Amino acid sequence: MPDCNNDCSSCGKSCPSRNKESLLKAPHPMSDIKKVIAVVSGKGGVGKSMTCALLAAASQAEGKVTAVMDADITGPSVPKMFGVHERARGSEEGILPVVTESGVQLISMNVLLENEDEPVVWRGSLVSGTVTQFWTDVIWTGVDIMFIDMPPGTGDVPLTVFQSIPVDGIIIVTTPQDLVGMIVRKAVNMAQMMNIPILGIVENMSYITCPDCGRKLYPFGESGVDALALEYGIPAVAKLPIDPALARAADVGKIEEEGGYLSDFLKKIVKKLK
Repeated sequence: MPDCNNDCSSCGKSCPSRNKESLLKAPHPMSDIKKVIAVVSGKGGVGKSMTCALLAAASQAEGKVTAVMDADITGPSVPKMFGVHERARGSEEGILPVVTESGVQLISMNVLLENEDEPVVWRGSLVSGTVTQFWTDVIWTGVDIMFIDMPPGTGDVPLTVFQSIPVDGIIIVTTPQDLVGMIVRKAVNMAQMMNIPILGIVENMSYITCPDCGRKLYPFGESGVDALALEYGIPAVAKLPIDPALARAADVGKIEEEGGYLSDFLKKIVKKLK
């Protein structure tokens, strides 16, 4: 169509010459990436980046070559969780990701900036273009699983990722409040619109374990994540506690030591990828 703006959601029409495959971007010629999982949330503040980092730590601990693409361009937090403060290097061939202590390959806006505290004040098209370059211009070496830390919501960047990168599945992150259930449904519906399978759902801040008696306490009310998973046929569910030790590990860049939180969940979703 001559007046096509490349955003299929804007008109609802089907273009015979354009399909999902025709929109995909090829990765860097020197890259090798087997599986791609996007970690999404319908809103901010639910611990999506924490969940993405924990999944990457669990995957690397399982002996898989793991990568993280931090697609949250204006709010990058993944490098700090891994204790990464060095800058990414470039060559004539392309951009080289930084490598964490355990060997996770990582690219983020914060490893490209001269000063990691510098704000990224960009319009949406520039942000989306940068995410695409993380796929096309970065040399990812022998990656078994790449996790993409998506920005919250269902806007430009998620649409760019789903259209440009061959995502094998998504993981949704939520918290226990009823309001978030509505937001989760939006994320689920977007995944269905883009024809991408939902591999699992993680409920963050699900409970607190009493240090005296070991009983689980539910500060936000009883969990509703199992009902949501059943409603949408989501095969894997994980519940992360409110744990000061986990928060400290993220603050001091030691998240790789906490991969055990989601190791069982990761094994379940990996089976769905085969």
